[in-house]
Amino acid sequence: MKAYVFPGQGAQFTGMGKDLYENSAEAKALFEQANEILGFRITDIMFEGTAEELKETKVTQPAVFLHSVILAKTLNVKPDMVAGHSLGEFSALVVNGALSFEDGLQLVSKRALAMQKACEITPSTMAAVLNLDDKIVEDICASIDGVVVAANYNCPGQLVISGEYKAVELACEKMKEAGAKRALILPVGGAFHSPMMEPAREELAAAIEATTFSTPSCPVYQNVTANAVSDAEEIKKNLISQLTGAVRWTQSVQQMIADGATSFTEVGPGKVLVGLVNKINKEVETISASL
Repeated sequence: MKAYVFPGQGAQFTGMGKDLYENSAEAKALFEQANEILGFRITDIMFEGTAEELKETKVTQPAVFLHSVILAKTLNVKPDMVAGHSLGEFSALVVNGALSFEDGLQLVSKRALAMQKACEITPSTMAAVLNLDDKIVEDICASIDGVVVAANYNCPGQLVISGEYKAVELACEKMKEAGAKRALILPVGGAFHSPMMEPAREELAAAIEATTFSTPSCPVYQNVTANAVSDAEEIKKNLISQLTGAVRWTQSVQQMIADGATSFTEVGPGKVLVGLVNKINKEVETISASL
């Protein structure tokens, strides 16, 4: 069975999607439609912008989403199951028909702006922890006075924590003492997938509730549960929980394999997810469809 997976924020690069735009009439039409929906020419920034311009939240998330979804449409992707890492879950939901292209893009744009606002409320950050058991990371986070939680279960031995800046710093010190190979503060704008995103979750929840979701063509393995979901209302509920909940990527991939996935294709910019899937299970086939 074929699984298609979609990357999240951080996969962007200058020139992303340009080949698609120039070589496919369908892709060009979709990119131009996106420019109209967003109210600015995101394609100019994607194709010619600097790395700094691409890192702007209002640009990054829609850019990665557009690259993934438009590439999937031109490839005529027909997956048996889908999953997306954080932002990538929205790409997955457009590809499996749960969301329309237009609604998906509008939700992603609102999500980006809501997250940006939430980041400005309290100094917060994320940190990568390497070579430490998940349970030890979770226990250390629970012992800290302040908000810090396990946020991204990327692959065995690679977990990202998220929360208030001082709490994350203290957690990093304790994790190094506990034997972590590294516990490194990341250059991100805030504490994604933590309680610090509650204002953004509330804002996005209203937009998601007002959006029509359809029964998908194949199951989506959602970040917060790591289980196959096909019910439109359950998809909405999990998508709302995602901003403050953990990205259970390791568990999602393991469950997809348990449910019959033998091939994973990453659709969108970069090859990060292919690398993570290989670390989770070396036996499955991995393909990168990046353009």
